[in-house]
Amino acid sequence: MAEDALRFTEIEHKFIVDAQFDLNAFRDALVGLHPTRINSIRVRDRYYLTEGGRRRRFVIRHRYDLEMHHLTLKTVEADTEVRSEINLDLGHHAGDQAAVVDAFLERLGVEWSGTLHKDLDVWCFSDIEVVHYLASTDVRSVRCVEFEATRKPSLADALSTVQRYERATGFDDRERSRLSLPQILFPEVAQLLADRSA
Repeated sequence: MAEDALRFTEIEHKFIVDAQFDLNAFRDALVGLHPTRINSIRVRDRYYLTEGGRRRRFVIRHRYDLEMHHLTLKTVEADTEVRSEINLDLGHHAGDQAAVVDAFLERLGVEWSGTLHKDLDVWCFSDIEVVHYLASTDVRSVRCVEFEATRKPSLADALSTVQRYERATGFDDRERSRLSLPQILFPEVAQLLADRSA
């Protein structure tokens, strides 16, 4: 399979960790693997479930932060290990376009929307992005570690990369989450999608 065939495919493993997670030891393990870039950033993600998204099982995310301004379609699968992800880069030239995005998506029949904030630590490598974050809404929060393959010559190669970094950081024996972040932090979304699949 050519890498271009996986261009719009996200391949990642997500692990929920608690407040006692040893972030310093995790950082040290990743630094020992020689990342090409390390970054910390706060992002705002607004998620939307439209009529079509509920029917065809996808959500739309509007992300605006100091580095990115994206509108993203993500499919909701039984397992988040492999799913479609299509990003439109809105750029920073016009600033935050939240009002325009709201108006645009409202025409598609928004059934639900919700906002979360993430405080992220990011380690970039030539073949993977590793992230630790605290994601919060007004009423819930969750800490996660994610391993997302960025070089994807094939599904097997991408999963092998993810597993290699999991082993190197002690995550290979942990149970991963199969739910998307909106399903974890917004139970009403999980219910809306469950109602549609029933």
